[in-house]
Amino acid sequence: MINEIKVAEILCVGTELLLGDIVNTNAAHLSRELAGLGISVYHQTVVGDNPQRLKEAFSLALSRVDVVVVTGGLGPTCDDLTRETAAELMGRRLVFHPEILDEIRGYFVSRNRAMPENNRRQAMVPEGADVLHNDCGTAPGLWLEDAEHRVIVMMPGVPSEMIDMFEKQVKPKLLARRHSALVSRNVHLFGIGESAAEEILRPMIDSAKNPTIAPYAKEGEVRFRVTAMADDAERATLMCDETVRQIAESGVGKYIYGIDVQSLENSLVQELAHRGLTLACAESCTGGLVAKRIVDISGCSAVFLGGAVTYANEAKIRMLNVSPQTLDEYGAVSAETAAEMARGIRLALGADIGVSTTGIAGPGGGNDEKPVGTVYVGISTEKGESVEKLSLSPMRDRDFIRFVSASNALHAALLCAKSMK
Repeated sequence: MINEIKVAEILCVGTELLLGDIVNTNAAHLSRELAGLGISVYHQTVVGDNPQRLKEAFSLALSRVDVVVVTGGLGPTCDDLTRETAAELMGRRLVFHPEILDEIRGYFVSRNRAMPENNRRQAMVPEGADVLHNDCGTAPGLWLEDAEHRVIVMMPGVPSEMIDMFEKQVKPKLLARRHSALVSRNVHLFGIGESAAEEILRPMIDSAKNPTIAPYAKEGEVRFRVTAMADDAERATLMCDETVRQIAESGVGKYIYGIDVQSLENSLVQELAHRGLTLACAESCTGGLVAKRIVDISGCSAVFLGGAVTYANEAKIRMLNVSPQTLDEYGAVSAETAAEMARGIRLALGADIGVSTTGIAGPGGGNDEKPVGTVYVGISTEKGESVEKLSLSPMRDRDFIRFVSASNALHAALLCAKSMK
């Protein structure tokens, strides 16, 4: 039986990555995909377009993993060295493949362009390698395996080309080399910090062996990934489900807003659609971010009626019917104003739920009574209004305060929708 692939290393090639000219999104994508296949990633390496350093990176990676997944360095120029270096390391000579050159030439013809002569280099393939065809560009990928069944997978550095090639050709080959099934479930929490959530679940995390429980945090949210390994996917899924049930029954259960969901906004759109409800939003400090995140979700047109960015007091009065007396007495950043904003947009657009945000995102504008990070989130339904006050850290930047404020508005709308019949 051919060795099972259990551990991978991601090797991203390109001096532009080291200089920070390009953000390395390939490594993040591949890490997620490999984890989903049950293949552990213990190391990620970025190396420039230098043959000696690239050879050293290849050698080190092959000494400690089953498969090295490489992106970049497969282009037609003289600094694209991945295929040559891998061939040298594996003791293979490069062989010209005329059918690959025909595909590359066809790519240029389809775009009414002449093929530069240096693209012929991309038709040179290490002897014995499996060619991975590129449906989105000119650089073919390569699957190169040695006598010990160690594998180097080479893919283009252009993200769209890499993602397409991995999904269509690399993933099936990796799955064929898995002898066990690994399943993960993701428990999403909002309203509790990572350290507080981890403290509650610490005994469960420490005792968990299979499934494992791992915490992850992003801005304003916490996620616990439950991962189980078994002989088949059905058994691994049952093991995960039992652990997810235990988490839901723990002290963090009340903060769970979804299992295996994509985002707060996705959960909100799905919940509104499920219950046949509509939503409208009125924003001040978030400047349209709540609406933007909702509109990012396909299908939102069935539940989202629209929104208004009412930054100035005059806009709040004219568009949302906020009382001038409320603004004079309590100020734009107040629970009273947030409530009237939510009610105003709900009535103006005829929505079932109105949500609003008003606050001080900074870096200026705060005072002792209302420091930077003071934000009010309002909710309005036909039964009345409710408002939540947020006291976000004034040490965080404006983007963070706006993003987390929008997240709280989305979460408040989600809880409201769940409570409505």
